Amino acid sequence: MTIQSIILILLLLTTLTLLAFPLGRYLAYIAVSRNKIKVLSCFENFIYKISGINNQEMNWKQYAFSVVLFNVLGIVILVFLQLLQPYLFFNQNQAIAPNLDLSVNTAVSFVTNTNWQAYSGETGVSYLVQMLGLTVQNFLSAATGIAVVFAVIRGISSYSQTAHKLGNFWIDITRIVFYVLLPLSIIVSLIFISQGVIQNFLPPLEINTLEGGKQVIAMGPNASQEAIKLIGTNGGGFFNANSSHPFSNPNILTNFIQMLCIFLIPAALCIAFGHLVGDKKQGLAIYVAMIILFIIFASSLLVLEQQVNPAWQSTSFDTTTSTLQTGSNIEGKELRFGISGSALFSAVTTAASCGAVNNMHDSLMPLSGGVTMLLMQLGEVVFGGVGSGLYGMLIFIILTVFIAGLMIGRSPEYLGKKIEPKEMKLIALAMLVSSFIILIFTAISTIVPQGIAGISNPGTHGFSQILYAFSSAVNNNGSAFAGLSANSQFYNYLLALAMFAGRFGVIIPMLAIAGAFAMKKRIPFNDNMLPTHSPLFIGLLICIVLIIGALTYVPTLVLGPIVEHVQLMAK
Repeated sequence: MTIQSIILILLLLTTLTLLAFPLGRYLAYIAVSRNKIKVLSCFENFIYKISGINNQEMNWKQYAFSVVLFNVLGIVILVFLQLLQPYLFFNQNQAIAPNLDLSVNTAVSFVTNTNWQAYSGETGVSYLVQMLGLTVQNFLSAATGIAVVFAVIRGISSYSQTAHKLGNFWIDITRIVFYVLLPLSIIVSLIFISQGVIQNFLPPLEINTLEGGKQVIAMGPNASQEAIKLIGTNGGGFFNANSSHPFSNPNILTNFIQMLCIFLIPAALCIAFGHLVGDKKQGLAIYVAMIILFIIFASSLLVLEQQVNPAWQSTSFDTTTSTLQTGSNIEGKELRFGISGSALFSAVTTAASCGAVNNMHDSLMPLSGGVTMLLMQLGEVVFGGVGSGLYGMLIFIILTVFIAGLMIGRSPEYLGKKIEPKEMKLIALAMLVSSFIILIFTAISTIVPQGIAGISNPGTHGFSQILYAFSSAVNNNGSAFAGLSANSQFYNYLLALAMFAGRFGVIIPMLAIAGAFAMKKRIPFNDNMLPTHSPLFIGLLICIVLIIGALTYVPTLVLGPIVEHVQLMAK
C-alpha cells in the first residue's frame, strides 16, 4: 500500500473521529423527546398539532407496525409519482412514465434506504420526482433507520420492568429529520455548490462540440439530493454516473467530504449509544471494533487495486526515475481521484449501506470485488447505514456475549440484561433472513433463463455480478457490478422483494429483541458478568463478525471472485 493511501485512510478516520464525538452527544440529546431546541421547538409542536401526533409511547409491536405502515405508504406514493410524472410540472428533461416493474423497484429501493437504480437518473426521472419523491425518501428512509436504533437502545438500556415502551416512532422521525438530517444536508449542500456541484432548474443544455457534433448536458437540482444521499447513506444519485460525475463530485476535496459524510452519522451513533446506555465505554468499544474492521478491509482493497491486471500491460510514469513502470488497475476509475481515492471510496460505500460510487465496481480486480461483496454480506456492520449499522452490530454483540459467556462460564448478559433463548432465536432469525435471501435468489437467477439473460460476462464474473446484486439489495446498499442488465421484469421484481425483505426482515426482529430486553430488570454489573468494553471483548467481537461472514459466504465467493482471480493469474 502506498504512502498516499495510508495518509488518506488516517486523515479520513481522524477527521471522522473529531466530528463523530460532538455529533454523537447531540444525537443522544435528540433521542430524548423531552429535550427541545428552542429555535425549532415551536415548529416541531406545530407539526405534531396539525398531524395529530401525541406523545404516547409505543411497545415494540406498535413501533414496528408504525415503521412498516409508514414505509409501505411511501412506496405507494412514490410509485404513483413516477407513473404520473409526464403529466406533472417540473419535467424539464421530458421524462416519460416508467414501466410498472421499474417504478416498483425504484420506489422500494428508495424507501428501504437501498437506492438501487435500474433507471437512468438524469433522463428517467423528472425534476419534481427527484425532489418530491426520491430526495424526500432519502430523508425519510434515513430517519427510519435512526429511529429504529433509538428504539432498540431504549429497550436495551431501560432500567426496570415497568419501562417497557420504546418511544414514539412519529416523534422520533420528525425530530431526526428536522433536528439532524435537514441541518446537516443544508450545510453540505452549500459546501458542494461552492465547489461546483450544480443546483438549478434549467432544462438540459444542447451544445456544439469541437468536432461539430451535438451534446446534451444534463442540468437539475443536484446538490440538494447529493448531500442527503451521502449523509443518509442512501446512495441514489441525480446522475446515472453517480459520484463519478463531475457535476456531483468535481474534485478531490468533494471526494473526501463525500466519504466523510457517508460515515459521519453511523460513527456518531456509536458515541450516542454510550451516552444513552449510561456507559460511554460501551459506545467507544463498538466504534473501535468498527474502525479496526474497516482498516482491515479498506487496506486489503487498496493493496489489491494497486496491483497490475495481468490481462494487459499497464504503465505509468515514475516521476522519481523518469521512466515508465508497471502501474495499477486504473480501468473504470476517474483519473482525478486516482487509485487511492477510488478504491477507498469503494470500501467506504460498501462498508456503509450507501451505494454511492465514484468508479466502476465491475472493473475492480476479482478479489477487490470480493472484498466489497463481503463487506455487504457481513450485514454492513462496519459503520453501516444510518441506524442499521449500529443495530446490525448489536446483533453480533449479543451473539458474542452469549458465545463467550458460555465458553468461560459467565452469565450471558449485556448491559445488565440477561440473554435468554427467546432473544437468541430472534438474533438467529435476524441473521439468517439476509443470508437465506441472498443465497437462494442468487441460485435462482443463475439457473432460470430470465436471470441468465442479464449477465454480460459469462462464467465466474457473471456469477459475481448476480451475487453482488443480491448482496447489495438485501443489505440495502444499492451499488452494483453494473455489467448486469437488471432492468427487466424478472430482476426488478425479485430485487424489490429482496430489498423489502432485507430491510424489514431485520428491523422487526430487532424491535422484538428491544421489546424483550425492555421487560427485563437491569442488574448492576458484578464479577459473574462478562465485561463488554474491554480489548479482549473487542477482539472477540471482530472474530465473531469475520467467522460468521466466512462460514456463510466463502463458498459463494470461491465460485465467483476467488476462481476468477485464479483464472486471471493463470494468464
